Amino acid sequence: MKRNIYLTMSIVVAMLISLPAFSQMLNKLSKEEKKEGWTLLFNGKNFDGWRQCNGTAMPANWVIEEEAMKVFTGEGKNPGQGANGDILYSVKKFRNFELSIDWKASKMGNSGIFYNVREVPGKPIYYASPEVQVLDNVDASDNKIDSHLAGSLYDMLPADPKTVNATGMWNNIVIRVKDGKVTHIQNGHEVVSYTLWTPEWDAMVAKSKFKTFPGFTEGISKEGFIGLQDHGYPIWFRNIKIREL
Repeated sequence: MKRNIYLTMSIVVAMLISLPAFSQMLNKLSKEEKKEGWTLLFNGKNFDGWRQCNGTAMPANWVIEEEAMKVFTGEGKNPGQGANGDILYSVKKFRNFELSIDWKASKMGNSGIFYNVREVPGKPIYYASPEVQVLDNVDASDNKIDSHLAGSLYDMLPADPKTVNATGMWNNIVIRVKDGKVTHIQNGHEVVSYTLWTPEWDAMVAKSKFKTFPGFTEGISKEGFIGLQDHGYPIWFRNIKIREL
């Protein structure tokens, strides 16, 4: 009898510990978040507010799946080949903010999250904006360089790979931008910190693949759109929310 009581108590405790994970509201704001000034950028039902970078409508290789927005390999393309499907939340531009996004990668998955996006006609989304890497760290072909792993400031500063969940599991990234000071917080761990528009920033750009990109050498914009990348692999995004600082 005593053993059954202990077993029952163990089950109850386990349920209580796991309850927050099951009770999380997808693509909704809590009362506390609303008071703190958070705004949803994705409602889980449609692509309101989103459009193709340098376009007017959503690309065909994005769908809503399981209350998440999903990008997949475009028709006639092979994995790793984008289908001109980079997208922007184009309702407004942001300057100082906290952006929180949940993401999940398929095997070999590769994508990116962009901020302060400046659209340049005929150029890709990464041409003139910093990229926070989204990646399957284990099997992606672009996993050979530390600063190309998930959560990194792409091709400039590496994030700790121990902070990333296994492929197929959800991750959370919070990008905080305040007067040029930027931090990436991955699954609750601060993994990257840097300051835009400084000599240190210019030095990082000079050592990166962006050293010849006019969008970087002319200077990253002081404000811009939030963007998501189509890199030709299935990637899911949800709980996309922002608060201005």
